Amino acid sequence: MPPRTLIVPDKLKGTLTCRAVARRRRVLIVPDKFKGSLTAHAAASAIAAGWSKARPGDRVATLPMSDGGDGFGAVLGELMGARRKHTRTVDAAHRPLRGLWWRDDTGKTAIIDSAGIIGLAMLPKKKFHPFQLDSFGLGGVMRAAAKSGATSALVGLGGSATNDAGFGMARALGWRFFNKNREELEEWWRLRELADARPPARPLIWNVTVAVDVANPLLGPKGCSRIYGPQKGLRPQDFALAEKCLARLASVLTEQHGINGAKTAGAGAAGGLGFGLMAFAGARMESGFEVFARCARLDDRIAQADLVITGEGRMDSQTYMGKGVAQIARRCLDLGVPCLALAGTVLEPARARRWFAQTHALTDITDLEGAQSKAGRYLRQLAGQMAEAFGK
Repeated sequence: MPPRTLIVPDKLKGTLTCRAVARRRRVLIVPDKFKGSLTAHAAASAIAAGWSKARPGDRVATLPMSDGGDGFGAVLGELMGARRKHTRTVDAAHRPLRGLWWRDDTGKTAIIDSAGIIGLAMLPKKKFHPFQLDSFGLGGVMRAAAKSGATSALVGLGGSATNDAGFGMARALGWRFFNKNREELEEWWRLRELADARPPARPLIWNVTVAVDVANPLLGPKGCSRIYGPQKGLRPQDFALAEKCLARLASVLTEQHGINGAKTAGAGAAGGLGFGLMAFAGARMESGFEVFARCARLDDRIAQADLVITGEGRMDSQTYMGKGVAQIARRCLDLGVPCLALAGTVLEPARARRWFAQTHALTDITDLEGAQSKAGRYLRQLAGQMAEAFGK
């Protein structure tokens, strides 16, 4: 007897046509983090639990996603079968930290998540001003990884507390910075005085790939200080000084070492850390989502699925500007596989319908506070309701 089939109902269409799918579906769950509420792994588990309870016969596979932001290390580490490693370092405020990173099974590639070392979420709210914070601790982890034998690194950017363009990281890697009076500069807010940038006698020689999820330059109206600085604590009255300091750093590096890159897309990622990694570690920039997709063999997995479910905490205009959730939808459209999206909130439902077969928000079944504080519970509930609707 042939397998029973189900026709996807009209309300699920969006840009997709109806299609017949086997009753026993192969469901691929590929969410990003629900920022401030759930990691990508926790979100994937919650969706899978809700769906499987309502449709226990389906074959459900989870694939937590990261496009370079918070959680990048855990996601890539799992995909690459990497081992967790720790090293003593400091957070963005120079408080002692047992820094986590990953090393692949060859021992040659380090995976580093900047948000887990100098992340904004790791600091008490409103206790530190960005002028008091830097990326020194990240440089410490990079040195430890290189010392362990790693010859290449994947560094995820996003979620940083810093706005120092990698100045602190550079100091940890052996760079020294002086003003015209030969006084050494140790705070990035003094970079407007910079006259001399001296590289280390023995620089790290390795291949660094930076996974980014934004295309901002270092400076200007769309640069790191004005676009991302406010969420880290920079006030409008701080913008001029921040810009002057980072511009001076970029200018001196160009004049003395031929280092450019301030206008490169992604240079402004993580408070200018994209620029810093290019300048001080010779890094190359790559879309964080493309790094994930390559390591996960994403297209193959989507092509083998009957249905894909993705999601993130907040679906808004930024979702469709290269973020991972929209990238999943695009690949599904190209491969003819229905894609559903779950989110804490969906701010542009009409736009979402052009990308997804169906979208649902936690705020459809609870208020905003509940969606944030009990995201796992409501995500399971919403996934179960979706599964039941597909079974009718």
